[in-house]
Amino acid sequence: MGLIKTAAKVAVASSVHGRVQRRQQQRWAEQDLQAAPAAASAALPTSGTPDLETQLALIAQLNELRQAGALTDAEFDAKKAQILGL
Repeated sequence: MGLIKTAAKVAVASSVHGRVQRRQQQRWAEQDLQAAPAAASAALPTSGTPDLETQLALIAQLNELRQAGALTDAEFDAKKAQILGL
C-alpha cells in the first residue's frame, strides 16, 4: 500500500511541476514578444543610412527574431525595407 501512495504523490507532483513550467514558459514568451518590437526598432540607426555590413547585420538580427516567432513576416518585411531605405 505504501508504494501505491508514493507513486500517486509522485504523479501529482510531476503533473503540478509540468503545469507550472508551461505557465512560466508562456509568460516568458509573452515578455519576449513585447520586448522584441522595441528591441528591433532600437537597433535601427537614427541618422543617415548605415553601411552595407551594418544593414546586413540588422537584417540578420531581424531574421532571427522572425524565426523565433517574435516578429511576423509583415513586421520583418517592413523593418527590412526601413533598414534598406526602400
